[in-house]
Parts: sequence; structure tokens; C-alpha cells
Amino acid sequence: MAKAETGRMGVVTALVRSSFLVNAVYAQVSRAYGLPPQQGQLLCVLMPQPYGMSELGAMLGLAKSSLTGLVDRTAQRGLVRREPEPQDARAVRVALTDEGRVLVDAFYEATCRAIEELPSGLDEPDRDRLAELLARVVRDNEVPAVFAGTPSAGG
Repeated sequence: MAKAETGRMGVVTALVRSSFLVNAVYAQVSRAYGLPPQQGQLLCVLMPQPYGMSELGAMLGLAKSSLTGLVDRTAQRGLVRREPEPQDARAVRVALTDEGRVLVDAFYEATCRAIEELPSGLDEPDRDRLAELLARVVRDNEVPAVFAGTPSAGG
């Protein structure tokens, strides 16, 4: 990591730079598991349940063509599959395969552990306050639940 800076950082700078930091950790863990970061994101989103393509596009912020390519590449690796949408025979939803489930469980745990280390210089009350404030920003902006966290990794 770079040398620690002194002085106060504004909220915009702090949020943008922390986003870069989390993305860098996410990309590093993705590489360790042989995943492009977007495939790792897709797998994490699918952990709780299968989703339709339009829901996935909205959650991941991807246009239809980009999402189709991402799903195609991930399906070619045997990590996800398309299946019929129960309520609409014309639509499909994307689900994890057994191989995808095994990979994403390990990837997710490793990602949680790595991100949990980022605020390691904070004491427990500061970590709790940071989590509380960030959760409020997430809720206020109605961010989709694309990464839920785990109890063992600070949720």
C-alpha cells in the first residue's frame, strides 16, 4: 500500500477512494480464483437465488448486451445456467450451477475476509460507527443487495 496521508479528506474523496480500494481487493481476490471481477460479481449476486435478466441488469448496472455476454461467458465456464422463468415461459432466469455454488462460496468468504482487513486500523467502536454510517448511505440510496456480507466477516 502507499504511504499513509496526513490531513483531512472530504466525503467525496473518501468515498471515491474507498470505492477504488474495495474494487482493487475484489479484483485481486477474483484473480486468485481465476475469475474476471464481473463474473465474481455475477456469482455473488446469484448466491441467494436465481434472477431474471432484467433484474440482473439493474442490479449490476449493465446494458442488456453486456449482461448477455457476461452470462454467456460465465455459462461457458459451467458456473451458471439459464433456466425458464416459472411465471413467463418466454423469459429466462440465471442460476448458479453446482460448480458455480462451490466456487462462489469460497470466493465470497475470501472476499469478505480481505475486505474485513481494510479497516483493521480502527478500534471496534469506530468500525461499528463506520458500518452504521455506510449502511445508512446504502439504504438512503436504495442500493441493491449485491453483496450481503457474513456474520463472521462483519456482515
